[in-house]
Order: sequence, then C-alpha cells, then structure tokens
Amino acid sequence: MVSRSDIKDIVIFKYLHDEMIAKLLPEMELLRFAEGEMIFRSGETADMFYSLKRGKILLEQRVLEKVTISVGSVKPGYSFGWSALLGDQKFTVDTVCGEPCEVLSIRAATLFEMIEEDYEMGYRLMHRLLHMVRRRLDGRTELLLKVILDHPDMQTLANSD
Repeated sequence: MVSRSDIKDIVIFKYLHDEMIAKLLPEMELLRFAEGEMIFRSGETADMFYSLKRGKILLEQRVLEKVTISVGSVKPGYSFGWSALLGDQKFTVDTVCGEPCEVLSIRAATLFEMIEEDYEMGYRLMHRLLHMVRRRLDGRTELLLKVILDHPDMQTLANSD
C-alpha cells in the first residue's frame, strides 16, 4: 500500500498539493525487487514511470555483446523511466537493483490523463522533471569530459609544444 508520505518523499512529487497527491495515491503501486533483479530493459516499451522509495538502482547500457557499462544510478527519492513521459517510446537503459529495492510505479497513460486534466499539476511535475534531467545531463557531461581528459592521447597533446 502506498501512503501519502511515500509520495511526498519523492522529489518529483514533493511540490504537489494535497489534492494532487490524493489523485495519485490510488494509481500508485508499490513493487519490491531483489538485488540483481531488472526492472526494465533497454528497448522495452516505456509504459510505466517509476520512483525509488528504498534501495539503489543502477542504470546500465550494453556497449558490446559482452560489455555493459554503468551510466548512472538512482537514489531513494528520485524517479526513473522518464521515457514513459514522452509517450510511445522505448526505454533506453537497463535498470538493475544494486540492492533490495522498493519502487513506486504508475502507468504512464494514467499520469498523462492526470496532467491533461490538471495543468498546474502537469507544470509542477514537468518543472521538477526538467531539473532532474539537467542534473543527470550535467553528471554525464562531467563524466565524458573526465574520460576524454584522462585519455593517453590527450596527455600527449597537452605535453607537446
């Protein structure tokens, strides 16, 4: 059972009014996953939006047949599965539980209906989502720059006259 405080503990939902939370409550489902279990895979239909209540989610991408890299993680209070909010999309990463997890989920179609019925709720959700996307993009940009700067060829270029 999902409680009002469970929803208020999630960053993207934190700025919603009590009436908005009341609309979400009956539509949210609490899911439990074991360590190592996948919640969704890259390429699957993105029809659910998720928020982590407890645990740690690893975001992974397969780059070669036998090589998967971690491109990020999700901490409690944060959401994942954003592709579901773009409509008719596929997930772009694999999500693996780094430890036992409790996850709140809501059908994307249901969330879309709520947003279309209540524009203020939609604005508040999308505003928070934009902040989260920016934070994740900034993190990936920093990681990319670190990889580039640490490359041996960059060191050679930097030391050449």
